[in-house]
Amino acid sequence: MAQDEEITTKITSSSSPIDLDEQKKPVLDKLGRAYATGRRKTSVSRVWIKYGQPKIVVNGKPVEKYFLRKIYTSILEAPLAKTDNLDKIEILTTVSGGGLSGQAGAIRHGISRALVNLEPSLRKKLKKMGFLTRDARKVERKKFGKHKARRSPQFSKR
Repeated sequence: MAQDEEITTKITSSSSPIDLDEQKKPVLDKLGRAYATGRRKTSVSRVWIKYGQPKIVVNGKPVEKYFLRKIYTSILEAPLAKTDNLDKIEILTTVSGGGLSGQAGAIRHGISRALVNLEPSLRKKLKKMGFLTRDARKVERKKFGKHKARRSPQFSKR
Protein backbone atom coordinates (compact mmCIF):
# COMPACT_ATOMS: atom_id res chain seq x y z
CA MET A 1 0.00 0.00 0.00
CA ALA A 2 2.81 2.40 0.86
CA GLN A 3 4.38 1.88 -2.57
CA ASP A 4 1.11 2.68 -4.36
CA GLU A 5 0.74 5.96 -2.46
CA GLU A 6 4.38 6.83 -3.20
CA ILE A 7 3.88 6.21 -6.95
CA THR A 8 0.73 8.33 -7.12
CA THR A 9 2.40 11.22 -5.29
CA LYS A 10 5.35 11.09 -7.72
CA ILE A 11 3.01 11.16 -10.73
CA THR A 12 0.88 14.03 -9.47
CA SER A 13 3.81 16.13 -8.25
CA SER A 14 5.79 15.88 -11.51
CA SER A 15 2.92 16.70 -13.85
CA SER A 16 2.25 20.32 -14.72
CA PRO A 17 -0.04 22.01 -17.22
CA ILE A 18 1.28 22.38 -20.76
CA ASP A 19 2.08 25.94 -21.77
CA LEU A 20 0.78 26.38 -25.32
CA ASP A 21 2.30 29.85 -25.68
CA GLU A 22 5.81 28.58 -24.98
CA GLN A 23 8.17 29.47 -27.83
CA LYS A 24 9.93 26.55 -29.49
CA LYS A 25 13.70 26.68 -29.41
CA PRO A 26 15.85 26.29 -32.55
CA VAL A 27 17.21 22.78 -33.18
CA LEU A 28 20.92 23.27 -33.97
CA ASP A 29 23.96 20.99 -34.06
CA LYS A 30 27.26 21.81 -32.34
CA LEU A 31 28.38 23.87 -35.37
CA GLY A 32 25.30 26.11 -35.13
CA ARG A 33 23.61 24.59 -38.20
CA ALA A 34 20.00 23.46 -38.61
CA TYR A 35 19.50 20.14 -40.45
CA ALA A 36 16.54 18.77 -42.39
CA THR A 37 15.75 16.18 -45.04
CA GLY A 38 13.71 17.04 -48.14
CA ARG A 39 12.06 14.69 -50.62
CA ARG A 40 10.44 15.00 -54.06
CA LYS A 41 9.64 12.19 -56.53
CA THR A 42 12.62 9.82 -56.04
CA SER A 43 15.11 12.50 -54.92
CA VAL A 44 16.31 12.87 -51.35
CA SER A 45 18.28 15.87 -50.11
CA ARG A 46 20.08 16.51 -46.84
CA VAL A 47 20.25 20.23 -46.02
CA TRP A 48 22.32 22.12 -43.43
CA ILE A 49 21.72 25.87 -43.03
CA LYS A 50 23.22 28.54 -40.81
CA TYR A 51 23.41 32.30 -40.66
CA GLY A 52 26.38 33.62 -42.62
CA GLN A 53 27.41 34.77 -46.08
CA PRO A 54 24.73 34.06 -48.69
CA LYS A 55 25.84 31.01 -50.67
CA ILE A 56 24.32 27.70 -51.71
CA VAL A 57 26.52 24.61 -52.24
CA VAL A 58 24.96 21.50 -53.81
CA ASN A 59 27.04 18.28 -53.74
CA GLY A 60 30.24 20.33 -53.35
CA LYS A 61 29.49 22.65 -56.29
CA PRO A 62 28.04 26.19 -56.33
CA VAL A 63 24.34 26.17 -57.20
CA GLU A 64 24.99 27.97 -60.53
CA LYS A 65 27.31 25.14 -61.62
CA TYR A 66 25.03 22.30 -60.48
CA PHE A 67 21.71 23.68 -61.77
CA LEU A 68 22.55 25.32 -65.10
CA ARG A 69 18.94 26.39 -65.77
CA LYS A 70 17.77 29.41 -63.79
CA ILE A 71 14.32 27.90 -63.11
CA TYR A 72 15.79 25.25 -60.79
CA THR A 73 17.70 27.88 -58.82
CA SER A 74 14.57 29.98 -58.43
CA ILE A 75 12.61 26.90 -57.24
CA LEU A 76 15.02 26.16 -54.41
CA GLU A 77 15.46 29.84 -53.43
CA ALA A 78 11.68 30.41 -53.11
CA PRO A 79 11.35 29.71 -49.34
CA LEU A 80 14.34 31.98 -48.63
CA ALA A 81 12.96 34.81 -50.77
CA LYS A 82 9.46 34.59 -49.25
CA THR A 83 10.86 34.75 -45.70
CA ASP A 84 13.42 37.51 -46.47
CA ASN A 85 16.39 35.27 -45.67
CA LEU A 86 17.98 35.12 -49.13
CA ASP A 87 20.94 37.32 -48.19
CA LYS A 88 21.43 36.01 -44.62
CA ILE A 89 21.70 32.22 -44.87
CA GLU A 90 24.45 29.84 -45.95
CA ILE A 91 23.26 26.48 -47.30
CA LEU A 92 25.15 23.20 -47.72
CA THR A 93 23.22 20.34 -49.27
CA THR A 94 23.73 16.88 -50.70
CA VAL A 95 21.11 15.43 -53.03
CA SER A 96 20.76 12.06 -54.74
CA GLY A 97 18.29 10.23 -56.94
CA GLY A 98 15.91 11.39 -59.63
CA GLY A 99 16.44 14.16 -62.16
CA LEU A 100 17.18 17.85 -61.82
CA SER A 101 13.55 18.89 -61.33
CA GLY A 102 12.99 16.39 -58.52
CA GLN A 103 16.31 17.32 -56.94
CA ALA A 104 15.44 21.04 -56.97
CA GLY A 105 12.09 20.24 -55.34
CA ALA A 106 13.77 18.04 -52.73
CA ILE A 107 16.26 20.79 -51.86
CA ARG A 108 13.41 23.33 -51.58
CA HIS A 109 11.55 21.01 -49.21
CA GLY A 110 14.72 20.47 -47.15
CA ILE A 111 15.50 24.21 -46.98
CA SER A 112 11.94 24.93 -45.79
CA ARG A 113 12.14 22.31 -43.04
CA ALA A 114 15.62 23.46 -41.99
CA LEU A 115 14.39 27.08 -41.80
CA VAL A 116 11.74 25.94 -39.31
CA ASN A 117 14.45 24.22 -37.24
CA LEU A 118 16.60 27.36 -37.39
CA GLU A 119 13.77 29.83 -36.71
CA PRO A 120 10.57 28.15 -35.42
CA SER A 121 8.52 31.36 -35.79
CA LEU A 122 8.63 30.91 -39.60
CA ARG A 123 6.62 27.67 -39.48
CA LYS A 124 3.20 29.28 -39.81
CA LYS A 125 4.26 31.39 -42.82
CA LEU A 126 5.99 28.51 -44.64
CA LYS A 127 3.11 26.13 -43.93
CA LYS A 128 0.58 28.61 -45.33
CA MET A 129 2.60 28.95 -48.57
CA GLY A 130 2.83 25.14 -48.90
CA PHE A 131 6.61 24.77 -48.65
CA LEU A 132 6.46 22.26 -45.77
CA THR A 133 4.13 19.85 -47.57
CA ARG A 134 5.85 16.86 -49.15
CA ASP A 135 4.66 16.53 -52.77
CA ALA A 136 3.62 12.87 -52.86
CA ARG A 137 3.28 12.56 -56.64
CA LYS A 138 5.49 9.86 -58.12
CA VAL A 139 5.68 8.12 -61.50
CA GLU A 140 3.03 5.41 -61.79
CA ARG A 141 4.40 1.94 -62.42
CA LYS A 142 4.00 0.16 -65.76
CA LYS A 143 1.43 -2.65 -65.77
CA PHE A 144 1.73 -5.86 -67.77
CA GLY A 145 -0.35 -5.96 -70.94
CA LYS A 146 0.05 -2.19 -71.34
CA HIS A 147 2.61 -0.07 -73.15
CA LYS A 148 3.02 2.32 -70.22
CA ALA A 149 1.15 2.73 -66.94
CA ARG A 150 -2.23 3.19 -68.64
CA ARG A 151 -1.63 3.25 -72.40
CA SER A 152 -3.28 0.18 -73.95
CA PRO A 153 -2.21 -1.54 -77.17
CA GLN A 154 -4.01 -0.29 -80.26
CA PHE A 155 -7.41 -1.92 -80.67
CA SER A 156 -7.92 -4.08 -83.73
CA LYS A 157 -11.45 -5.18 -84.64
CA ARG A 158 -10.23 -8.07 -86.82
